[in-house]
Amino acid sequence: MRLSAMGDVAMTVPVVASFAKAYPDINITMLSTPRFQPLFANIPNLNFVGVDKSGRHKGICGLWRLSKEITVDGKFDQMIDLHDVLRSKMLRTIMRLKGVDVTVVDKGRAEKKALLNGKNKSPLKQMVQRYYETFEKAGYTFALDYEGYDPNASSDFSEDLNLTSCVSNIGIAPFAQHEGKIYPLDKMERVVKSLSERNIGIYLFGGGKKEEDVFNSWAEKYPNVTSLAGKYKLQEEMAVMKKMNLMLTMDSANMHLASLCGVKVVSIWGATHPYMGFYGYGQDPEDAIVANLDCQPCSAYGNKPCKFGDWRCMKPISPESVCDKILNILKIKNIE
Repeated sequence: MRLSAMGDVAMTVPVVASFAKAYPDINITMLSTPRFQPLFANIPNLNFVGVDKSGRHKGICGLWRLSKEITVDGKFDQMIDLHDVLRSKMLRTIMRLKGVDVTVVDKGRAEKKALLNGKNKSPLKQMVQRYYETFEKAGYTFALDYEGYDPNASSDFSEDLNLTSCVSNIGIAPFAQHEGKIYPLDKMERVVKSLSERNIGIYLFGGGKKEEDVFNSWAEKYPNVTSLAGKYKLQEEMAVMKKMNLMLTMDSANMHLASLCGVKVVSIWGATHPYMGFYGYGQDPEDAIVANLDCQPCSAYGNKPCKFGDWRCMKPISPESVCDKILNILKIKNIE
């Protein structure tokens, strides 16, 4: 079981897929948010159950209903709780009453608190590793050898983006759920402008009216820029993402989706920090852009207000340095 935000759920995929591959005779049921089902579409021995948190599965009565729904065809042998919040605690208690063995993830809350308080400045264990160790604790031994997400394995989606017309093609996802994670849009626009003028194809990933308006504005002003906002379903968007030579993201779900697709990611960090353990699976730590101020990280999830009121953690990161990082990775000469 893992609900919550898309990025958190995406980080379970390499572990669940590796486990399923190592144990093909085990029938797996994944409990998660309904719209995240496509992330697990490539796992043959997995049944996905969408949890309606605000509807039929809300509260203790709803969780009791859920426990009956998922056990209608027989009893589970084990439950692995990869979330460890109130909702999952209630469900696992119900499952224990039904005779199911339960194993719970250690999220390292005390370690994360120490990092936020400045008592520790060392990298913490990555969440993907914590999920993997939870399966080990449950008695399973297997290699973490995720082969990458194949969006076309269960879909015939195909989109011609004319990707050969530019020297390289990158995706940019400039938004995140919380303000403290978002690189200032005026600076990001300078990044888009600079890269597009070097004949690099820019594909803008995001959703929502604000994102769509910003993307359309950039696409009108600069060459080689295409907005993908609102055009595709999740699985289709990942099919497009997989075609990118590189993704530029924040600490956001798109960082994790690109990581699942095996695409190299350059990520920009503000209120949060890669040390917290939420870095993209398989990504090179050198590709994270962080100011590393004394006040970073100030939040595990970027949902707290800046104590200075100005998000100064983003100010030292210049658009030029972001462009240089991308051009160096793509091996494109930076011509002024």
